[in-house]
Amino acid sequence: MPDEPIPERRRTVTWDDPKPAARQARKVSGSDFFDAMRRGRIPEPPFGKLLGLDVFDAGDGRFVMTLQPREFHYNPMGCVHGGILSTLLDSVMSAAVHTALPAGKGYLTLEIKVNFIRAVFEHTGEVMAEGKVVSLGRKVATAEGRITDVEGRICATGTATCLIFEGLTAESAES
Repeated sequence: MPDEPIPERRRTVTWDDPKPAARQARKVSGSDFFDAMRRGRIPEPPFGKLLGLDVFDAGDGRFVMTLQPREFHYNPMGCVHGGILSTLLDSVMSAAVHTALPAGKGYLTLEIKVNFIRAVFEHTGEVMAEGKVVSLGRKVATAEGRITDVEGRICATGTATCLIFEGLTAESAES
């Protein structure tokens, strides 16, 4: 029997220009920035739209996002790719650091470590990732994170180290 053609799947993604949000991030505290994003006053970043991440909650030193696993997140083994889960953990851990920073301070992730504990599938249902600041110094911060499924089972854990610096210049945000 000849192979049947596989129906093509498509996904269209739209996003807002990220530059105004990047400029706003330098003017307000991290906590105020994410509160405005959660309320829709600042658009979410393009990668969040691409992957389907949703900001659930943000507070001083804490950040929570959700992801509804979809087929387009799958790796060749038929489950959500570890890079998607790593991105989710990096996002909540570094954003937790951002929520603890005052206006004018920025951060970049220096290092992450991820432990995959349980495979995630579309039928797993929505997963929740939470990041929390562990330590916050003048130049370096550390955070930890975890991804859990709807039954509270841990799917992955991680740690992050972030570099803290004075905010970006307007010129670097434009390039």
